Amino acid sequence: MADEVSRAQSAQPGGDTIFGKIIRKEIPANIIYEDDQCIAFHDVAPQAPTHFLVVPRKPITQISKADDADKELLGHLMIVAKKCAEEVGLPRGYRLVLNEGPDGAPSFGLCGYS
Repeated sequence: MADEVSRAQSAQPGGDTIFGKIIRKEIPANIIYEDDQCIAFHDVAPQAPTHFLVVPRKPITQISKADDADKELLGHLMIVAKKCAEEVGLPRGYRLVLNEGPDGAPSFGLCGYS
């Protein structure tokens, strides 16, 4: 975790991220779902037996920077996470995580659910 916090604290806000490259299909990903608002894919370094990310196409660098105009998108991400959990076979439950701020270790500098 300390490593993640270090990367998060040194991340460039608004800089190009691996997730931007996945969204633009510049690098491959095991995609579960995508639409015009978001993309969901399996994590390449899973921290759980099933670990996927739901990332908005609109960059929201931190949830604290979201505003009222983002509420439909944020709700959509939650619904997509539920659909993806069903798709990958998690009938008994799952956990949604959203990291916030440098101490929350969002090393990728983008709001997303995992």
